[in-house]
Amino acid sequence: MRVSARRDTVTAGPSPAGPRAWQDGLAGGSGLLDRLGRWAAGPGGRLIVVVWLLLAGGAALLLPGLTQRLAPPSLEVPGSPSAAAAAVVARGFPELGSEQVMLAFGSPTLNADDPRYQRAIAATVEALAARPDIGAMLPLPEPGTPPPSPPPPSPSPDTGGTPPLAETRATPPPAESGGRHPRHAYVLAGVHGDELARQRNLPAQLATARRAAQEASAGAVTVTILGVSRAFAQLAHADLADLRSMEAMTVPVAALLLVLGLGAVGAAAVPLVVGGAAILTGMGALAVAATLAPVDSTMLTYTVTMSLGLGLDYTLLILLRYRQARRAGLAPAVAAGRAAATAGSTVTWCAAAIAVTSCPLLVVGVPWAHSLALAGMLAAFVTLAAALTLGPALLSQLDHRLEWGTLPWHRPGRGTGPWRGGGRVRWVRGAERMMRRPGRYALATVAVLALAALPVLHLRMGLHYDRPALAGTDIGAGLAGLERDGVAGLTTVALPHPGRATPVDTFAFQQALKTDPRVTMATVLDNGRDLTVMLVADRCPPDGAAAAGFQRDLRALAARLLPAGQPVLAVGPAARLGDLAAGAVNGLWQVLAVVLLASFVLLMVTFRSLLIPVKAVAMNVLCVCAAFGLLTVVFQDLGGGGADINALLPLIVFTIVFGLSLDYEVFLVHRIAEHYRRGGDNTAAVLHGLRHTARPITLAAAIMAVTFGGLMLTRRLDFQQGGFAVAAAIVLDATIIRMVLVPSLMRLLGRGNWWLPRLSVPRRR
Repeated sequence: MRVSARRDTVTAGPSPAGPRAWQDGLAGGSGLLDRLGRWAAGPGGRLIVVVWLLLAGGAALLLPGLTQRLAPPSLEVPGSPSAAAAAVVARGFPELGSEQVMLAFGSPTLNADDPRYQRAIAATVEALAARPDIGAMLPLPEPGTPPPSPPPPSPSPDTGGTPPLAETRATPPPAESGGRHPRHAYVLAGVHGDELARQRNLPAQLATARRAAQEASAGAVTVTILGVSRAFAQLAHADLADLRSMEAMTVPVAALLLVLGLGAVGAAAVPLVVGGAAILTGMGALAVAATLAPVDSTMLTYTVTMSLGLGLDYTLLILLRYRQARRAGLAPAVAAGRAAATAGSTVTWCAAAIAVTSCPLLVVGVPWAHSLALAGMLAAFVTLAAALTLGPALLSQLDHRLEWGTLPWHRPGRGTGPWRGGGRVRWVRGAERMMRRPGRYALATVAVLALAALPVLHLRMGLHYDRPALAGTDIGAGLAGLERDGVAGLTTVALPHPGRATPVDTFAFQQALKTDPRVTMATVLDNGRDLTVMLVADRCPPDGAAAAGFQRDLRALAARLLPAGQPVLAVGPAARLGDLAAGAVNGLWQVLAVVLLASFVLLMVTFRSLLIPVKAVAMNVLCVCAAFGLLTVVFQDLGGGGADINALLPLIVFTIVFGLSLDYEVFLVHRIAEHYRRGGDNTAAVLHGLRHTARPITLAAAIMAVTFGGLMLTRRLDFQQGGFAVAAAIVLDATIIRMVLVPSLMRLLGRGNWWLPRLSVPRRR
């Protein structure tokens, strides 16, 4: 192929062949990585393999401990209104605890007013009251009946004036009231401890309650604990089973793609071994970390997914350069050094890009986002270490086995391709046409992406309990029962009155709530010292839009009917979920600004160009918008239930997609820059970059898309949405963006691609 630099046109001709073609791209790179690759492929090879075997084996032994310590994702947002309300309630009413949960009683044969049923409730309340992690318990009356009045406060130094609510007994509801199911009863319970302690104490609390109810009623009455912590704890247990099934499906598909892409079973085995070692080591690191700090199920899921995808991709790039060096006649150790110096440098930069795009999640005031940041950084560093050490070691030791199981169409003398140095295939001719009319291709690509992004304009976001994932569990049935019985939501309204012992005048507020058809209970408590609390039960599921509307109306009503200047704080499942969603959305703009700036600086320093980073950042933003547009269509518009998009997804998808997009940008532009700086011909450099990166980018993107697409096999709707969004973004990025839009724009910009203004410093006279 001959390219005229002056007129910037393309003419067809034979592709370069021979040793020089094979050696292209093997020069330069990092001398340190070259020495590391040679050492790993030579004298240090066996030691490296042994070390990674020990790491993987030790991690496998630690996995049972990790599954036992695994915690649900944190739902609290420090400094949020709900967190402030919880702290005020915990100080003023210690017996109400840091969270209020619901004991849900049911029976297939007995009504709630049956003596055996009442004995079961009393026995359960007594058994739980004996636990130090359970505080006050208050029965919820039947909607339409007066609530039970708690005993008057008995101020004491021990309770701080807290009424002894644990002594309150359930008032039997009417058997047939037309409201609550006659065989259901509910008791509100305060739970002590921080979020992690509450989650860890849940199994023992549930066992205590069930044992007491069963013994008191001879098995006729059942009980479960309902609350936001319990719901997400149940989801965490489901995550482990989903993770195993996801790996069982995605790993074979990724292996098949590697065999087809590399053309040999032996070559495909190397990335699989490196990826497996990275996954086990990453999980082992999480198991060690779990002994010191909470590790949640989302962190584990994304660490495994990222480690699998990055481990396969990074080792694949080094493997392709190694095979190229071996075909150029280099010895195995030298070839491993050259592969580590060249592809290893690219891989190192890519891992740094993943870490850099993950770090901004640490500035978001949502602990759940911090878990994702740590998962991304852990996966990047572990897979980088495995690719740069275990990869060269295996390549050298298995050098004579790499071509084992070669596919028939990849055997010598059969089939040609641009990376083999012979023939011209259709995509090469297409690339030549694109170089002649880059403007048309660029406009068409931008139009397709913009069209895909349009549905983002009507995207709805929210946080939900993910009822399909809870289906078939006692918590799922309990939540459905709460909603049918009109006590779906529970809000604790804290009304502090420091400096005066008289309770807040809540009469008008309480009466207004009782006339609201959404409200089924409004009970007022006062500690006789500095805090009045109102417990409000409503019919709105806490994870729905109706609950958010009720929370707004509740605050507006309190501001209008309570004494002027009275502080109003609210906490409950709906308030917690609302603050979590708001924290994630508000934090998105911080992350967006930091990631865009960091990406721009990294690309500018790497390529010594101003326009390349501007172009890359703009295209990545367009790619993310297009992926979310497709996500909106598939899950919100076409989905049977019209599901909202998880409010936490933009943080996840944006950081992951941006990091991976920077990887593919480096793969392509680095090759273009190498050729341009050698010959100064921009069009030839773009074609050269396409010829030598089309296969690695396509294969790496296919593997990553399969890896994240595997999340769609889980039961968690947020995992399904996240997996689809990331997979869609990767496919868009690796096809129409990297293979069409980037080359077209670089052809249009010409020498401007490499322009970087120089700062002139005035000389002193």
